[in-house]
Formats: sequence, structure tokens, C-alpha cells
Amino acid sequence: MLEYLLLLPMTAQIALAAVLGLLLGSFLNVVIHRLPLMLERRWATECALLQGGEAPALPAFNLLVPGSACPHCHAPIRAWQNIPLFSYLWQRGRCASCSAAISWRYPLVELLSGALFAGFAWRYGLSSWWLAASLFSVVLLALALIDAKTQLLPDDLTLPLLWAGLLFNISGGRVSLADAVIGAAAGYLSLWTVYWLFKLATGKEGMGYGDFKLLAALGAWLGWTMLPLILLLSSVVGVLYALLMMALSRHSRGQTMPFGPYLAMAGWCALVWGPDIMRWYLGA
Repeated sequence: MLEYLLLLPMTAQIALAAVLGLLLGSFLNVVIHRLPLMLERRWATECALLQGGEAPALPAFNLLVPGSACPHCHAPIRAWQNIPLFSYLWQRGRCASCSAAISWRYPLVELLSGALFAGFAWRYGLSSWWLAASLFSVVLLALALIDAKTQLLPDDLTLPLLWAGLLFNISGGRVSLADAVIGAAAGYLSLWTVYWLFKLATGKEGMGYGDFKLLAALGAWLGWTMLPLILLLSSVVGVLYALLMMALSRHSRGQTMPFGPYLAMAGWCALVWGPDIMRWYLGA
């Protein structure tokens, strides 16, 4: 299928990729909003069963059911109100039923997703590399936004991302399968080791297990040689952001902050510019 799409003019390939990215970005908004709620419902059910009670009777709630609705007036969102970017602009960022403001996050995610798909199409054409890089990027986008809001990195996203990286690198991927396997193991163990050293030294938990799994997934995609770069970039950006927030009095000393967004950002930078950065550094 992809080989036939490569025969299209480059402008057509980029336009097709942008449309696909916008559509996927709309679904990505559903994932970002609903997946943490689905996890909370699952945990509540498990807790009730472990305590010998009965699972609460709750209406169906997943990525498909119920249909999208306004969070303020609960009016159903019709198809014409759910066209990526266009509907937001047409409705001037407000619900068509109650005129409540629609979060800027929805069009931003759609725009970023469309830009990622289009940008990689411009770079690689509609090839297998385009598809892999685009999907890798939008999953990182979803994980970053979920962690920033809830401080959760769901296994439902990190583990499939890890396995997808290993499968992609079986043959003709970014790195050899051996480098991918070592990258996954080293990514997990490096943060796991930091976690336990910090806990033994302070008695506190410095990060969550989701961070270990996310770095393992990045190692599976990009190989073990990119892990130092990812850790350096994510740590530097995280520290600078924390210092900025403290200077602006938006965070207090000792307040927990998610690390996932910085890992995701660093992993994406390593995907796009990692080899160039490493060649520059080793040649410097």
C-alpha cells in the first residue's frame, strides 16, 4: 500500500499525511482525556473486589462509548462539530449548545499531530519510516500530556510502544535488534537504579515505574547508544523548567513534578536529531 502512495507527488503525500494526522489527533484527544479516567474506574473496581465487596455498577466507559459530549452541558457533539481544527475555528472555540469555552488543548493536539505526520512525510515520503516515526511521535505526545496532567504514564501506552520498537527493529529498523533489546533493558534498569538509590538515601520515591517503562520503550526504538543523550536532555530541561516555575512562584520546593514529558521530548529529539548530535559531539 505504502509503495503506491510513494508514487504520488510530494505535495500530495504531505497533504494526505497532514489529513491523516489531524484525524488521528482528534482521536488522540479522546485517549488523553479518557484513558486516565478508565484507569481510575479499573482501580476502583479492583479495590472493591480486594476488600471483599462488589464491583460498582457503572455505565460503559471506554475510548468509544459513550459518544463525545460537551463537558459543561453534556450535549452530544455531532459529526460536523468534530472536524479537526475546522470545527474549533468555525465555533470560535466555544460549544455550539452552551457557548462554554473549549479547551485550547484539543486543537493544539490536532495541529501537532497533523504537523508531525506532514513533517515526517516531507522528510521520508509515505514510507514505512514515515508511519513508524509519526506513530512513535504521537504516542509520545499523548504520554507527555497525560503525565503532565495526572502524573500517570499508563501501561496501556508505554508497553505497546516498547514492543512496537522491538518489532520495528527486527529488520530494517532504526538500530539492530541486539541494540534495541539492550536499549530496552538498559533504559529500564538505569532509572530503576536511580529510583532505589534515591529511596535508600532519602526514604522517598523520586519517580514512578512508568518513567522506567517509557525510557525502556525509547531504548527499544532508538537503541542503547541514545540513552545517555535522552537522559541528559530530559534532566537539563526538567531542572530548568523547575527552576523557572519556582522563580515564578508556581511551584514550591519539594513539590512533585512529572518526568515523563521531558523524557518524551528528549526521546523525540533523539529520533529526529540524535545521530547528528552524537556525530557533532564525538567530532568536537
